[in-house]
Amino acid sequence: MSTTEDTQRIGIGIDFGGTFIKIATVNDAGVILDKRKLATKELGGRNAVLDALSHHAKELAAAATARQPHCVWTGVGVGVPGFVTHERGFVHDLPNVPGWSGVPLASLLEERIKMRVSVDNDVNVMALGECTFGAGRAYQHAVFVTLGTGVGGGLLINNKLYRGAHSMAGELGHMTIDMNGIKSPTGIGGLEQYVGNQRIVDRTIQALQEGRPSLLNEWCKGDFSKLDPKTIEDAAMQGDALSIEIYDFVGDCLAAAFASVTYLLQPQAFIIGGGVGKSGPVLYDPLQRHLNERLSPHFAKRIAIKKAELGNEAGVIGGAALTFLE
Repeated sequence: MSTTEDTQRIGIGIDFGGTFIKIATVNDAGVILDKRKLATKELGGRNAVLDALSHHAKELAAAATARQPHCVWTGVGVGVPGFVTHERGFVHDLPNVPGWSGVPLASLLEERIKMRVSVDNDVNVMALGECTFGAGRAYQHAVFVTLGTGVGGGLLINNKLYRGAHSMAGELGHMTIDMNGIKSPTGIGGLEQYVGNQRIVDRTIQALQEGRPSLLNEWCKGDFSKLDPKTIEDAAMQGDALSIEIYDFVGDCLAAAFASVTYLLQPQAFIIGGGVGKSGPVLYDPLQRHLNERLSPHFAKRIAIKKAELGNEAGVIGGAALTFLE
């Protein structure tokens, strides 16, 4: 950690999303000093994106140096939504960003920015942010889970990210929770096929179409496009039986995956982020109950379930954390 304000370490974190790219300077206390947000599609092709990233990174670095001339720069950390070989900084594929297959991102940025660049999967980067400066900072062994369109995961073991043999470990969303379940390109019965945003909505719509009574019928008036997990949560908070049942199912699906991970790794905590992760007791109460049901008391009493704390800033803070710890 820094000793004085003038000598603090500063890194640049980049959260590379399919919709927006966020860039920030972050100090070694996890505090964002300055940040910018760019619309990904407006930047153009790959070279235009690389040029924009280097331009903004240099400007942010110059501004921070002007404020703190004696700061120590630790480098640039980038989180990307796809498969990455971390050791090489090589992006194999970004499914939601065309033109980003087989890209040596770290070396291309290093040429432009003239700083060391580290690249990792975006959920790994968020996990590192949460476990360094957020809800997981008290733990040496933790599992980070993000619940949104899909389900992502990151593993902290002995206070270090565990990436596996090919930098792709931690894919909790593809863990099988039903051996004869829903088939997808990533396997059979994977967690994501039951608790991804659209899967939650689809399950609710199916129940409504079968004639189940619900506040949601009144709220939507037949327009199911108005349904999302937050609306269903709101109905559950008002005592709607169907919505409570939906979130109980989501909690049990998560508990099934978490129980398997617990017996395999025995982490100290699960840290949950993403849109659905912001839910209240309608999710966390059944999740805790079902996890207790699925675990030996010796394991259950040693597991904490925490909400992520860094929110939308986890990506840039985690990106900077990559540079502090490597």
